[in-house]
Amino acid sequence: MKGPQKEPPKRASRPPGPASCRKEDASCSKAKSKDKAPEAQKNRSLDSTDQTRRLSLLAALKAYGRLKLSIVEKRQARLQQLYDPLTLDKDMLKPEKENLVPEKTFWGDQEPLSKIPFKLLKGHQHTVNSCHFCVEDTKILSGSYDCSLLLWDAMEGTVIRDFQAQHRAPIFECSITADNRRVIAGSYDKKVNAWDFETGQLLWEMSHDTLILSCKISPDGKYVVSCLDVDRGICVSDAESTATLSHIKDYHEKSITACCFDPDSQRVASVSLDRNIKIWDVSSQAAVLTITKAHTNAISNCCFTSSGHFLCTSSWDKTLKIWNVHTGEFRHCGACVTLMKGHEGCVSSCHFSRDTSVLASGGYDRAVVIWDVAEGYKKLSLKGHDDWVTDIAISANKKWLLSASKDKTMKLWNIEELDQIPQVIENKKALGLKIGKCKVCDRPFSNYESDIFSDAVTKCALCRMNETSH
Repeated sequence: MKGPQKEPPKRASRPPGPASCRKEDASCSKAKSKDKAPEAQKNRSLDSTDQTRRLSLLAALKAYGRLKLSIVEKRQARLQQLYDPLTLDKDMLKPEKENLVPEKTFWGDQEPLSKIPFKLLKGHQHTVNSCHFCVEDTKILSGSYDCSLLLWDAMEGTVIRDFQAQHRAPIFECSITADNRRVIAGSYDKKVNAWDFETGQLLWEMSHDTLILSCKISPDGKYVVSCLDVDRGICVSDAESTATLSHIKDYHEKSITACCFDPDSQRVASVSLDRNIKIWDVSSQAAVLTITKAHTNAISNCCFTSSGHFLCTSSWDKTLKIWNVHTGEFRHCGACVTLMKGHEGCVSSCHFSRDTSVLASGGYDRAVVIWDVAEGYKKLSLKGHDDWVTDIAISANKKWLLSASKDKTMKLWNIEELDQIPQVIENKKALGLKIGKCKVCDRPFSNYESDIFSDAVTKCALCRMNETSH
């Protein structure tokens, strides 16, 4: 008999092994990753948005900077064109509506109707005392209290040569020959130096026992004249050997302020604090003309016309006078013309144009005045310097006027269209002038309409002045 059958023993359940755990962990991690994915994606999206915003902000700032810089550069470029008399595109000279710079700053503080474009020349560190055009008006020579003698490119307004002077004191005057071959400069160290213009090489050095107040080289390059302080005399030297040809002591009663050669290099005119004018003949070594008490105050400067027939003198009495150096006789309507009511202060310098039709003067009132020589009136006053105007020059083609100043700068003014300037026309109308034609030289000239003898005058002032010299 069979007994009850025993059930087979149940196998004990095994604890979950590593494989099952890995499966569960995988499933858990998958679940967790599924839960974290949207959150990570959201974070990445936020980071990307912030980065995009930062890049956009940086790009906007850079673009704004470039825009602002371009506006500033554009305005500066237009300002330079407005200052630059050499700009050919006249449309570029019209100020833009968005330009906030006042128009008067382009031209200085002169009257609105007398705008003259100019180029500002900066390079000296002290007062510019002397300036000249040379090399067919393409170059400018200047001397300064900073002991430097500079050659400039007139069109570019840049320094192209610095003559290495041996001066250890301020340069008060420089001069150049008519053929542009030789340059001289005098300074307060009692020396006059000469250079070869082409090479810039120092040729010689000439010393004096006393201070030199003025010096010039003759147009033909043969002579050098120096005006000396203590003995109030002039010294004429040979420009090649530096040998003294004439030394006249006590030539004037007081210190000599300026001197100049005539175009023929045969006569030297000198002016002084004693208010006298003297002319020295180099060949005969004698004074050939003396005009005493020519002004009511000290005479500051002098210059000849291109013909050598007339001499202009400027004075601290605020006037200029044109003298017939053949007679020296003062006449209001003949041999001498007096130019008044142009400067409010002392007149420091004067210079004729080559055709003698225009005279320019500079003064301690910071003004440059342009005069009509034939009519004897002020055509225009230019105000732009910040200090005294110390010297003046007019180009041979009468297109440019150069002024030097105590404000350490020079200004190159464009006067080519001078007669078309509204202020010049207004000044002429205000004088009540009527236009006539000279029967001798065919040049137009003006007479006062109120003058009862105006119809009888058929010659210009220069031709009338020439008649008195014969």
